[in-house]
Amino acid sequence: MVTKSKLQLIKSLRIKKYREEHKLFIVEGYKSIRELASYGLIVEVILIVSGNHHLDHLEPEIISTKDMNSISNLKTPPGYLAVFKMNQKQSLPKTGKIIALDGIKDPGNLGTIIRLADWFGISDIVCSHETVDVYNYKCVQASMASLARVQVHYTDLFAYVTSSLLPVFPTAMNGVSIYEKPLPEEGIIIMGNESHGISKELLKKGTAIRIPQYGTAQNTESLNVAMATSIALGEWLRTTSIQP
Repeated sequence: MVTKSKLQLIKSLRIKKYREEHKLFIVEGYKSIRELASYGLIVEVILIVSGNHHLDHLEPEIISTKDMNSISNLKTPPGYLAVFKMNQKQSLPKTGKIIALDGIKDPGNLGTIIRLADWFGISDIVCSHETVDVYNYKCVQASMASLARVQVHYTDLFAYVTSSLLPVFPTAMNGVSIYEKPLPEEGIIIMGNESHGISKELLKKGTAIRIPQYGTAQNTESLNVAMATSIALGEWLRTTSIQP
């Protein structure tokens, strides 16, 4: 039986403070729960509404639709909710292709970037402390279980980039076209805040690159950061990797 105290604990995980205190986060949806569990993330509890029995091998607990609605973060709960333990913190990456994020605020963007990293085989994302929490429920939902395969680190991004031996490529509107600047096999591409871009300090590091605009409309806004990351990673992989 699911106790009221357990339901209260799950509700509290909507808030970053309590997620960090308990080292737990919420995942909703059959596919995401199944995939995260299959990749070895530790499940604390799985709750499903009556009639949903596709996760029987994970020994879910049955709760009422009313209770599910009360703990779900979604307007239309899918009827599957699990609480997982957070990934253990890993050391910061020193080699490979690395995405660095400076002050990304939208959890949906971060979740999408995690999915992109997974798709392109990028194993590490390094975030500034100002970047949104990776375990925010909107980020978790947008990542579609790619959290199991991509390590997301939080650190002093300026100090990390400064100490790294890898070449650094901050993205900026006045940078060199990514189609003209050959990128090396290993390095760090920095993507900036949705509204303000990359900090002035980080822009001074390495060689700035940009995704050129070919349209003629002068009032077109800059690309969404997740879209820009997709283009940057696609070009990086195209020029440095053997085609599958």
